[in-house]
Amino acid sequence: MAGGLKGGFVQLMHYLQDPQHVARFQQLCGVRETDTREKLIKGVPSTRHGDVQNGGGDATRRRPAGAETDREKRNNGVAANGAAGETGQAADKDGDDTQGSAVKPLRRNSLTGDVGQEFIIENKFLFYLFTLGTELGNELFYISFFPFFMWNVDAYVSRRLVVVWVWVMYLGQCTKDVIRWPRPASPPVVKVEMFYNSEYSMPSTHAMSGTAIPLCLFLLTYGRWEYPMLLGLCLAFSWCFLVCLSRIYMGMHSILDIIAGFLYSLLIVVVFSPALDIIDTFNRTHPYAPLSIISLHVGLGLFSFTLDTWSTSRGDTAQILGSGAGIALASHVNYHLGLLPDPTASMLPLQPPTLSLSLFGLCLLRFLLGVLILLATRAIMKALTIPLVCWIFGIPSGDVRKARQHMEVELPYRYIVYGAVGLNAHFLVPFLFIHVGLL
Repeated sequence: MAGGLKGGFVQLMHYLQDPQHVARFQQLCGVRETDTREKLIKGVPSTRHGDVQNGGGDATRRRPAGAETDREKRNNGVAANGAAGETGQAADKDGDDTQGSAVKPLRRNSLTGDVGQEFIIENKFLFYLFTLGTELGNELFYISFFPFFMWNVDAYVSRRLVVVWVWVMYLGQCTKDVIRWPRPASPPVVKVEMFYNSEYSMPSTHAMSGTAIPLCLFLLTYGRWEYPMLLGLCLAFSWCFLVCLSRIYMGMHSILDIIAGFLYSLLIVVVFSPALDIIDTFNRTHPYAPLSIISLHVGLGLFSFTLDTWSTSRGDTAQILGSGAGIALASHVNYHLGLLPDPTASMLPLQPPTLSLSLFGLCLLRFLLGVLILLATRAIMKALTIPLVCWIFGIPSGDVRKARQHMEVELPYRYIVYGAVGLNAHFLVPFLFIHVGLL
């Protein structure tokens, strides 16, 4: 009986991990390759081979020289007549024309520099929608959302949300490097995104952050702010659903990766939510908090760097830990300087302000000025830190990408740079805003 259940569970896992499900979802959403998708659907063997490093990443197309497909002949003819290079017509074998846009993956692979293969987008709305969804789990979103929320909405909620985000992303990245499952094989999957293709796949950290952030945002704000519960739940669910589906659309994760990331994130939130008040109070008030914050985050980074060879996940992990450490240190400084005090219990629940052009302009001004300070901080610290660390450890700094693959450079570089960004986001920027009357 137990053996049957185990066998059924294993079969279910293999079924959910099958890349064919990802490929079918992409086809349903109007994503297909320019010339091999039809062959794969009809069972014709393909000459493409997956990326060995990732168990089937982006493939290299091989065929006799001079052998053009009908589609290429048509596209070449269109290009010769001066048509736009990015948009064209795709026709099926029976001659029925289907409108579509031939595009490249969104960003090249950050580790290998691979730009990936061209593919056809037949539904631009879904392409833009899922591109937005996947960006909700990328660095640009994090460096925009957390500061904006901190400067314009609620610093109390923001700093606690960052604690959850750090733990979710850290545990997710470490789990990836322990399990070491490859990305869905291509073919049959189309790689709409290439940036994270060198990382492992299980679990999806996009799904984890896309679950933890909206869920904790709802848990931390409901009752503290006045808004309808149904509205908060709908927004949280929509956010989570969009991010999870976007990773399948992008060809970055199997269904199993998404389900595992969703459940793993729920588990982490359940475990850490009761401790948020203790952690936040310790970070702000305990005299040894700065030493503990630095030691903990550096120790976690050192542990994660021993799990596997260098990849983009190593830098991402250190970057997340550095940002979390900087914000935690800033909360300690703010508490002792009396900056950004939490509202008293008698002031709760808080009421959202009335929307107006002046409020919108003030929030936008804070955001733009604050982001400029953070970008300047990042650029200055990066320019100073990498050469300094390379000099200390005797590592050539001519090739920055190669130098950063050394643990001795990557770890202190990410910690110092993003620790400074986190510190300035929660301390320096609000400090300046208060003194110029913007906060």
